[in-house]
Amino acid sequence: MAFTPRLKFPTSPLAGERFLDEGQVVIVAGFQGQTLEGQITTLGRGGSDLTAIAIAAAVKADLCQIYTDVDGVYTADPRIVPQARKIEEISYDEMLEMASSGSKVMQARSVEFAKKFNVIFEVRSSFNTNPGTLVKEENQSMEQVVVRGVSVEKNQAKVTISGVPDQPGIAARLFQAIADASINVDMIVQNVSNTAAGGGRGQTDITFTINKDDMVKVKKITSSMTELSSAHGVDIQDGIAKLSVVGIGMRSHTGVAANLFSALSEAGINIQMISTSEIKIAVVIDENKAAEAALAAHTRFGLGE
Repeated sequence: MAFTPRLKFPTSPLAGERFLDEGQVVIVAGFQGQTLEGQITTLGRGGSDLTAIAIAAAVKADLCQIYTDVDGVYTADPRIVPQARKIEEISYDEMLEMASSGSKVMQARSVEFAKKFNVIFEVRSSFNTNPGTLVKEENQSMEQVVVRGVSVEKNQAKVTISGVPDQPGIAARLFQAIADASINVDMIVQNVSNTAAGGGRGQTDITFTINKDDMVKVKKITSSMTELSSAHGVDIQDGIAKLSVVGIGMRSHTGVAANLFSALSEAGINIQMISTSEIKIAVVIDENKAAEAALAAHTRFGLGE
């Protein structure tokens, strides 16, 4: 006689814990939940993963396994870089940076929650029994790897406002208006205006990147701001991509930026913007060069070896 597990659908967290204590298999719907007042709500993109990690934290599970359509987290997108290999383990911070830089394996909110409550989770395939990638708190051995992975994020746009009056509060009002329109801004660079040489002293250029889908809304905002009325112009350019290299080993190793810039230079790829953090270097490049740039960076840092 075939064994059929007894499945339980808990109506409350306490009921779920009781079923678990009884050795039952508990099924909980992901992506949705309810407030303490009983109002039904959804958790947004990646909500099922967030649900799983939240439950793992609540029951103090040793491991949370996230089943997906890939074998784990790779050093790069295998569709872009065929030499990409699966990573055995990765730190929360590295996974967060890769998730926010274009990696589609996990949503950043799920990783943030796992880090906050120290939930070790494994990203693995639904289609085989191969070990996946463990995401956990960093340890000393992880820092021996300078770069953990390369991410590419397309569908980006670059906004440059030239000749902005160099006065306190203008940047604040600009980005507050953008925030009020629910537009996410990624990289921001401000420097002395290119028009300064022509008598435009006291002016700056502000450049930032957004999702390509928000170009129309940003154009309306910049056109309607009276503070920018004396600016020399607004240029919005699509067809760009963000390339990021991530690794906690950057904290203790020098020359990572120089190595990346050298690899891109040798591949004939021009860098339009640069942004850095403690464990990430990101550059803006032409979108049609994204695959070539990812391969160049992946090869330079020996990630396929």
